[in-house]
Parts: sequence; C-alpha cells; structure tokens
Amino acid sequence: MSNERVALKELLFQLADDDFLISYRGSEWLGLAPHIEEDVAFSSITQDTMGHATMYYNLLEELGEGNADALAHLRSSAERRNSVLAERVNGEGYYMETPIYDWAYAVVRNYFYAQAKRVKIDSLRESSYAPLAEGAVKVSMELHYHLMHWRTWFTQLMSSTDEAEKRMTNAIKLVMEDFGDIFSYGQYKEDIESAGLIATEEELTKNWIAALTPVFESLGLAVPTIPAPVKNGRNGEHTDELDTAIATLSEVYRLDVEAVW
Repeated sequence: MSNERVALKELLFQLADDDFLISYRGSEWLGLAPHIEEDVAFSSITQDTMGHATMYYNLLEELGEGNADALAHLRSSAERRNSVLAERVNGEGYYMETPIYDWAYAVVRNYFYAQAKRVKIDSLRESSYAPLAEGAVKVSMELHYHLMHWRTWFTQLMSSTDEAEKRMTNAIKLVMEDFGDIFSYGQYKEDIESAGLIATEEELTKNWIAALTPVFESLGLAVPTIPAPVKNGRNGEHTDELDTAIATLSEVYRLDVEAVW
C-alpha cells in the first residue's frame, strides 16, 4: 500500500472516529439538557455529527477498508483513531439510571471541538482527495450552526453568575487536559501532511487559537495552551471509557451483523 493511500486511510479513520464518539456522548444528553429547546437543538447537532461520521466511514468502504457499519461498530479500542477528548464520559453515573452530568463540561468540550473541526473542515475543502473535499463542503454548512450554538452557550455562561464562571473555568481545565491529540496525526504525521490532504498540525493549531482569541479577549481571558498529549488516540492510546462506549454502541449491531437497518 502506498504512503498516500495509508495517509488517506488513517486521516479518514481519525475524522470518522472523532465524530462517531463525540456524537455518541452527545446522544447521552437526550432528555437531560437544561431545557426542552436545548434538548431538541443538541439532538439535531448530534444527528448531524453522526451523519458526518457515516460519510467518512463510507469513504473508507469505497477505498476497500470494509463495510462502513462494521468499521463503526466492530473495531476494538486499540484500532480506534479518535481523540481522547471525544471518548470521555459526560460526568458521573450512567445514562437514564443515575446520570450526574456536567453541562459546563458539555459546553466547553463541544465548543472547543466544534472550533477544531471548523479549522479542519476549512482545510479539507482544499484537500488533494476530491471526495473528501466535496464532503467537507457539505459538512461546512451544518457545522456553521453547530459552532454558533456552542459559542453562544460558552459566552453566556462565562458572562453569567460567579458559580457559572467557576464551573466553566473548571470545565476548561478538564477539557484541555485531553486536548493534546486533537490536532495530532500521530505516527502518520509526515505521510498525511506531505500528501496534501489537510493542513499541518501546526497550521491547524494556529488557526484554532486565532479563531478563539476574539471570543476569549471579549471575556477578558487568554486562550488556553494546548498541552502535549498524555495519551494519543491517533496512535490507538485510549482510556477504559472508550471500551465501555464501544460495548454500548455496538450492542444492537452485534445481535445480527447481517441485518439491514
């Protein structure tokens, strides 16, 4: 397999797995959001994001990597290429039993993730791989509203009560602890960057900071520094939280892998 083919495959897995896992964590908020309007909005964003993941898995299927549904549901955690941030639980407890979820964390995680996705999608629109560039144009239209939604929540909560600001500040700290691999291409950095598929890690990081800076300055804050990753999900390094997520996500699919949904 050529270096270009390997680079394309690895990038698609990173993009697909990120959206697949962040969408799943969003789905766990169904019925638990602060109010009914947010429940509807968050559900819509989650559905869009799962659609983006499906698009990437379908591109992988077209490249001969296997059935798209199987790629989404049957791969082990060691085979996953999602960022660690995307797999993290929403808080303590378990959905629909005793969930003690953290809305501040959800806002910060989704805002920072959506902005990271924005700079990636902007770059992918110029990708050397035409199907990926075409897909990025479609994603871009929906992502505009996702980002606007989370940016609004972020600015409102950071400008609200002392308690809200305290919770948001703590959430920023937690999110940034897992943000180190967001713009990483892992061990395939050189191949991905040289193939012209997407901008370099350094360019994406610079653009993310530039996009956040006006918002943070308006709040009297400095954009947080992205740390070196403790675990790099791009290299298959994950937490136990991913194993649990995969088991839940694949439970129904594994009942009959030949079923047509």
